[in-house]
Amino acid sequence: MGLTAKEQEWADKARRFLKVELKRAELGYKDLVTRLNEHGLEETEASITGKLNRGTFSVAFFLAVLAVLGLEGVQLEDL
Repeated sequence: MGLTAKEQEWADKARRFLKVELKRAELGYKDLVTRLNEHGLEETEASITGKLNRGTFSVAFFLAVLAVLGLEGVQLEDL
């Protein structure tokens, strides 16, 4: 079952937000893998690429990326 149009809209916002924040932190997917693995998440460069290209990932993944980037939160208007 696919996402509804509204769900896809939110997924796209979250995907774009993470990509912008990774770029701002000058952090590539390989570096993100290392940091997430250090926090106990088993990710690969391929799995991260897939998640961020599709925009479909768990809230746990989203929060873990925020944590490794040192971000304290997200303002909805930033999405």
